[in-house]
Amino acid sequence: MSTATRVAAVDCGTNSVRLLIADIADGRLTDLERRMEIVRLGQGVDETGRLAPEALDRTFAAMRGYAKLIAAHDVAGTPIKTRVVATSATRDATNRDDFVRGVVDIFGVEPEVISGEEEARLSFIGATKDLSSLRPMRPYLVVDIGGGSTEFVFGTTEVEAARSVDIGCVRLTERHLRSDPPSPEQVAAAVADIDAALASVRYGEAEPEAVSPNGLSVRGPAGPAAADPAVSARVGTDAAPPREPVADQAPGGLPAVPVTEARTLVGLAGSVTTVAGIALGLPEYDSERIHLSRIRARQVHDVTRTLLRSTHDERSRIGVMHPGRVDVIGAGALILDRIMREYAFADLVVSERDILDGIAWSLV
Repeated sequence: MSTATRVAAVDCGTNSVRLLIADIADGRLTDLERRMEIVRLGQGVDETGRLAPEALDRTFAAMRGYAKLIAAHDVAGTPIKTRVVATSATRDATNRDDFVRGVVDIFGVEPEVISGEEEARLSFIGATKDLSSLRPMRPYLVVDIGGGSTEFVFGTTEVEAARSVDIGCVRLTERHLRSDPPSPEQVAAAVADIDAALASVRYGEAEPEAVSPNGLSVRGPAGPAAADPAVSARVGTDAAPPREPVADQAPGGLPAVPVTEARTLVGLAGSVTTVAGIALGLPEYDSERIHLSRIRARQVHDVTRTLLRSTHDERSRIGVMHPGRVDVIGAGALILDRIMREYAFADLVVSERDILDGIAWSLV
């Protein structure tokens, strides 16, 4: 048995900041600490293009607590390998240098503001290492629904195609779902946004610009999707042969992800796991029961419809609901519902392992 390498991974997204401290040895990752705090770093970024001072303060407060945990696990006297990754909200912010300086002060390492494609790659690594017990059909389509963006990753044993699009639960809530509960017109506008992004993933056209309320241009889908032909049900049991990796970006547009070739849909992140917990009827959040559960498309649709018709107070009383997710879960569920409908997936596998685990694996 080889000596374990102790690592610390920090994932700072649009809605939450998370920490994983783990030992990795002999191809296995053993959790020592796994923490999550809702900090809403991306508050208002879609409209202003800047990280709000109060959002930075919340994020840095959570990170200081994480730094203390990392130090407490440094039993060998050797600094733990640490990687801090920042995603959608920080990519979009004009003042991201303020974020970088704060992270360096806290952890002593510079955060990596990674591309959407690198985010997708890390998500794929984290999600698929734990799927062998299910013996799922391959290739996979791994979908990571975040606060500001959603990553789509196709592959069998490695990434073969990936796209990141600017639809996320925080971004769509701020952009469209402003009433409580949202109006049918607001939901329809969000659906048009989502479907445009899904079409760009599937067919490879570039995302059009949307315009925020203050007139700023923001990258992301703006209009309804083109007509989408019916997709046949997934069939067969053998994995498709590996294809040549697709370039992250091509001149004149972005490449397509072959979503219709995927045999198993794998869903990641808090919106997906929360929808799964509701669909499973759990009285409280239980990551062990949610991890690797299978949820039918009909269940996802029913949960989404209920969430979009519920008030803030009604959603807050759902046993599996994290308080910081109450106001954005409707948008997150809607993204998942549209993915399953547009790409004709009958069910999905829910994973509690995601980009955070991919960051940890990248340190060995």
